[in-house]
Amino acid sequence: QIPIIVDGGFRRGTDVLKGLAFGAQAVGLGRPILYGLAAGDEEGVKTVISEIAEELRRTMTMTGVRDPWSTHRGIIL
Repeated sequence: QIPIIVDGGFRRGTDVLKGLAFGAQAVGLGRPILYGLAAGDEEGVKTVISEIAEELRRTMTMTGVRDPWSTHRGIIL
């Protein structure tokens, strides 16, 4: 099996869950990380990661997903 890694346009926790729901094992978040770096060095990056993780947790709660690896396309469609 080949791992699926998605990238390009993923900027929010909701985007991360969508990528995982469609079968990705990893989601690239380059632009938000670079924005955090430009805005506040290491602390800016930590803030961006924290905000994306929190949005992912909220989105999982709203969709009834307990584990990001157990998500499925049904939550999107």
